[in-house]
Parts: sequence; structure tokens; C-alpha cells
Amino acid sequence: MLHTVLRRGVLGESVEQIQSDLIIPTGKRKGNSPSVASIYRALAEHEKAQAYPEAVDGTAEG
Repeated sequence: MLHTVLRRGVLGESVEQIQSDLIIPTGKRKGNSPSVASIYRALAEHEKAQAYPEAVDGTAEG
């Protein structure tokens, strides 16, 4: 789903436009569209992972 949001976002579509086309594949909300807030959270996590890959793969020293 994230790939779809990223791809369509580059084409100029808003999260609100994309949201209704997304379907949750598993779990309690299977078959429903994710909330706009959930999509924004996923985008934020993706951005964080891109900016700080060491925080995601566990190789950070500290």
C-alpha cells in the first residue's frame, strides 16, 4: 500500500484521493480502506526510515 501512496503522490494525487482506492488485506479491518491518519503515519515512518536507516536496521551505535 505504501508503494501505491508514494507512486500516486508523486503524480500529484492527495492522500485523501488515494485513500478510497486502498484496501486493507488482513486483520480486523480486512476489506476496508485505511484511515487518512494511518496513511500519514505510514508515510512518516517511511520518511524516518529513509532519513535514518541505521535506526531501522539496528546497527546504530550508542
